[in-house]
Amino acid sequence: MSELKIAVVGVGFVGPVHVEALRRLGCEVVGVLDVTPERSRQAAKNLSVPKAFASYDEVLTRPGVNCVHIATPNRLHYEQVSKALAAGKHVVVEKPLAMNSRETGRLVRQARTARGVAAVNYNVRFYPLCLEARERIRAGAIGRIYAVVGQYVQDWLLYPTDYNWRVLAEEGGELRAVADIGTHWLDLITFVTALEVEAVFADLMTVHEVRRRPKGEVETFKGKGRKAPARTEDIPITTEDYGTVLLRFKGGARGALTVCQVTAGRKNCLRFEISGERAALAFNSESPNELWIGHRDEPNEVLLRDPALLSPAVRRFADYPGGHNEGFPDTFKQLYRAIHDHIAARRRPQRPLFPTFEDAHHEVVLCEAIAKSNRLRKWVALKA
Repeated sequence: MSELKIAVVGVGFVGPVHVEALRRLGCEVVGVLDVTPERSRQAAKNLSVPKAFASYDEVLTRPGVNCVHIATPNRLHYEQVSKALAAGKHVVVEKPLAMNSRETGRLVRQARTARGVAAVNYNVRFYPLCLEARERIRAGAIGRIYAVVGQYVQDWLLYPTDYNWRVLAEEGGELRAVADIGTHWLDLITFVTALEVEAVFADLMTVHEVRRRPKGEVETFKGKGRKAPARTEDIPITTEDYGTVLLRFKGGARGALTVCQVTAGRKNCLRFEISGERAALAFNSESPNELWIGHRDEPNEVLLRDPALLSPAVRRFADYPGGHNEGFPDTFKQLYRAIHDHIAARRRPQRPLFPTFEDAHHEVVLCEAIAKSNRLRKWVALKA
């Protein structure tokens, strides 16, 4: 991995997570870029990174930089990704890949002819026990899948005084809770089960139709740790705080997802339960070192994350012995390990383990179908 020289663009909530995970893999982070040169310099100092870039053009023309991690607001992704691909860089971008399926479709086509590897940061795939669930399903351990249900719930936007750029449609897109956290769940489930969504029925709700924006921006998750600001302005909100989506999969399986960013006490809780003809599997990201295995005619099991107990294909993504817990930051490290192994491989697999631009495009298509279903109040089939 030492041949990669990486620039991280965007150092708000998640950019520093990228930097830390890359360093844990032994990768060289040569510099960071934020919204102003001053903030870039401060971020470089805080993260002990040697270079503070003054502009995105400087990132792309800097000698030696061959990989760009993009963690900027959603509306910037399309242009930044396209420029990085055109410059011959490897690209890892936060979701969503772009603001709509026209843009993501263009990026998919551009990535197919680009020199660099193109990946999207759906890191939740890389909880070791999610990978283990995938391997067991692939091996036929639970049989045909009947149904999948789950949630992704948080509380960081519970109050009308909670505010961040993500609540604005012009910054993040028409959907918020579904697009921001729901797509992590949807990507994970389609990855783990290999099921394909063919139609959706959605019911979305905006709890706080007006939020009180403080004078000055608030970083993701940071607002709830502060006292209410003295000076605010009322901002109308159209993006959803809550949503339930019914899913119909090809082959007959059914599913249901609930997303909510106003669930008090749930800090960052992704859950799923997969019902199969022989057994069931359940996972909760707030207890990420346990996989529940349900049986009808024998005692249920709880598999603790332990490399010695995992499938051979999964062991390399669990670095610590059983009882030495791994969690959210480790999913980034393991995702980047898969990406960098792919870059280093002479014979690259046609279908890599990490999320591709095609996967990210599909998530945006799903979001557009969910938004349409909510508007029309009926089932909507996915576009081919």
